Amino acid sequence: MRVRFWGVRGSMPIPGPETVRYGGNTPCIDVFTSDQQVIILDAGTGIRRLGRQLMEEYPNRAVGTILISHTHWDHIQGFPFFTPAFVRQNRFVLVGQKRVGQKLESVIRGQVVEPYLPFGYGELEADLMIKEINDEEFMVIGNDTLVQARKVPHPGGCLGFRIENRGVVLAYCTDTSHPDERLDENVLQLAQGADLLIHDSQFSLEERQQFPAWGHSSWLESCQVALEAGVRHLALFHHDPDASDDELERRLVKARQVFPRTFLAREGMSIELPLGDDERPA
Repeated sequence: MRVRFWGVRGSMPIPGPETVRYGGNTPCIDVFTSDQQVIILDAGTGIRRLGRQLMEEYPNRAVGTILISHTHWDHIQGFPFFTPAFVRQNRFVLVGQKRVGQKLESVIRGQVVEPYLPFGYGELEADLMIKEINDEEFMVIGNDTLVQARKVPHPGGCLGFRIENRGVVLAYCTDTSHPDERLDENVLQLAQGADLLIHDSQFSLEERQQFPAWGHSSWLESCQVALEAGVRHLALFHHDPDASDDELERRLVKARQVFPRTFLAREGMSIELPLGDDERPA
C-alpha cells in the first residue's frame, strides 16, 4: 500500500518560509492499494497538486474514491480545483457522513458556485457520485480493500477511516479529540494494530488545555492512542497553522520520547506500507 501526503496543515493554508519544510496545504492524502485502487482522504488544498499528478498517471481515464472526513472548509476547499473532476471520462465516488438536515451533495455543490468561483458545479464533467454513510459502516473497494468508517469526536461531526488491504492497515483519524482525558473508543478501534496511524496533532499541550472544545488533539494524545492501540508507526498530522516547522520538530522530539516510531506528516512524503519497525520515512 502506497501512501502520499499532499496537504498536512490544519484550519487554513499557510504558505511561507516558516512552513516550507512540512508544507502549508490543507489535508489531502492518496492511497494506492495492491489491487490498484485510488483512495483519496479529504479534499483540502493539497488535492490540487494531487489532481495534476493523477492526470499524468492516468491520462486516459482516472477512477477513484474520495473519503471526506467532514465538511469543514479546510477539508473540502480544494475540490473545485481538482482537475480530474473537469474531464468527462473520469469517475469519482465522494463518500461522507450522513447527517440529519444536511445533504453531502448540497455542501459540495454549494461551494462550486458564484460568487465564490467563476464557474459552477455543472462544469465538472466527470462522472461524480456522492454517497452518504453512517457510523460503523463498511465499504468494499475493488477486490481486496475494506474501509470502515467510525464517528470521532469533533464539533459538527467527523468520520475516521480504517483501510485494510491484504493484511496492511492504515488508520486515518484527523480532526479528533479525546474528551474528559479518556481516549476515544472509536479512535482506538480504528487504530487497533494499524501499520500506520495518521492522527490529529494540532495542539501543543498548553493549547489543548486552552481550547478543549475545538475538537483537536495534542501530540501527546496521538502518542497515547498509538501505544494503547498497538500501532507500528504514528504520523502527526493536521499541523497547527500557527506552528512553524521548527516548533513541529520540537514537538516531535517530545513525541518520540513517548512513542519512538513517530514522524511528522510532510507534504510530498510518499510511504510504502508496511514499514519495518526500525524504518522511518524519508
